[in-house]
Amino acid sequence: MKKAQVIMVWFLPLVVIGGFFYPMLGYLVLLAVLFMLVLSIFKARFWCWNFCPRGSYLDLGLSKITRNKPMPGIFTKEWFRWLVFVLIMSSFMFQIVRTGGSIRAIGLVFVIMCAVSTIIATILGIATKHRAWCVICPMGLLQEKIGKIKAH
Repeated sequence: MKKAQVIMVWFLPLVVIGGFFYPMLGYLVLLAVLFMLVLSIFKARFWCWNFCPRGSYLDLGLSKITRNKPMPGIFTKEWFRWLVFVLIMSSFMFQIVRTGGSIRAIGLVFVIMCAVSTIIATILGIATKHRAWCVICPMGLLQEKIGKIKAH
């Protein structure tokens, strides 16, 4: 168990639960994404395995109840990972536009996206391996691609 994960895991319920009462907590997601993207320039997916609050939840909690079954092979296909990325980012952008620029509403969009992806991660993690979501995570895909650009 990594000390950073024990700390970071608490950000997930703070945003997913607290964000519905105080939507401005959703901006913690934006800060995490910005930090993660900068870090990925130097360390590729380092964030995923060390600091990601959802990854910490999956490792510290869900790993104890997973069925530990093989993931569907489609999860590792590049085209499928990009499809998930495009679908999630399109939904995210659509929701942002619908806010009309309201700072509070935009914060709630981040909260909802975090909550929905956590629900999906939980379902996938119980049904297959606890970190199944991480294989198709849009932010993980971005980190991986940014890390490869740096490697060249």
